[in-house]
Amino acid sequence: MNRRFSWFNATALTLGFAFLYLPMLILVIYSFNASKLVTVWAGFSTRWYGELIHNEAFLSAAWVTLKVAVVSSTVATVLGTMAAYVMVRAGRFWGRTLFSGMIYAPLVMPEVITGLAMLLLFISLGLDRGVFTIILAHITFTMCFVSVVVSSRLATFDKSLEEAALDLGCTPFDAFKSVTLPIIAPAVISGWLLAFTLSLDDLVISQFVAGPSSTTLPMKIFSAVRLGVSPEINALSTILISIVTIGVISASLISKRSIARQRADEQKALQQ
Repeated sequence: MNRRFSWFNATALTLGFAFLYLPMLILVIYSFNASKLVTVWAGFSTRWYGELIHNEAFLSAAWVTLKVAVVSSTVATVLGTMAAYVMVRAGRFWGRTLFSGMIYAPLVMPEVITGLAMLLLFISLGLDRGVFTIILAHITFTMCFVSVVVSSRLATFDKSLEEAALDLGCTPFDAFKSVTLPIIAPAVISGWLLAFTLSLDDLVISQFVAGPSSTTLPMKIFSAVRLGVSPEINALSTILISIVTIGVISASLISKRSIARQRADEQKALQQ
């Protein structure tokens, strides 16, 4: 039964998208405002982007955030992929329930509890809070998201492809590297992007485990907003929105190309 796209559905969809994206659009527009007052339009200007480039505090926080996000998301992707492979392929083993619970616990654990627990752990180990502790904390809570994404792809993976590679003389590692990994690559990339975004956006956990000289960009923005929103923050937010938009579009294009290439390879295999 075909359902028509009614005016009610169109109105609800329009209001939903407006609620989500209209504030971002207003923020982007006012980032080009010539006035110091963010609510008063005084003409088009790129002045605040120039001042943002010379703001050492924001640039330092941005560099710390990017460094933490890249390192933590990469390590979390490796560990999350390994955990997903064990959960899907290892079958039942002793301690599986505990293992899965430890992996998925950060998904439902409040960030305040996670941040406090990580802080107490670092204090008991005698670790000085800084960039290294932020990276460890971000790996802990982003790894579970990567594991969920990759395990969902592995659950629908055709094991006969791996078995064929093993029959042709590949070792288990070679079969995983040459067959499994290229097929699940879109899921791995999606997991990395999700971990990168979560690390880039995190504020609560970072506040617990960060040191005096390791302020991240969300922490810097939050402390600056408490004193009032400045046009520089609008400019910085616009840059972040642009980076995320480019990343999402790039990931979508890469995923579509991978799927198209996989279908083409399957058709060639069937024809042969």
